[in-house]
Amino acid sequence: MDRSFYQFVLSFRGGKKDDEKSTFAEAVFNDHSFPKDEKGFDPLSRYLEEKADPEMPSIVFDELYTLYKERFQ
Repeated sequence: MDRSFYQFVLSFRGGKKDDEKSTFAEAVFNDHSFPKDEKGFDPLSRYLEEKADPEMPSIVFDELYTLYKERFQ
């Protein structure tokens, strides 16, 4: 995987307001402490669980991470 998960997620920015992936991407972009270089599922999942931001739900993370793995692994 060349790209970090953060870089991948940013590709979903700018979508419709009711698009969960777009909302997630905007929240990640606005979270200045998000682990921008991380590629691994466990560290990212742990971060999101501790953050507990309603705009970054784990179910959307799981969907995005699956797409990330399919595309970059």
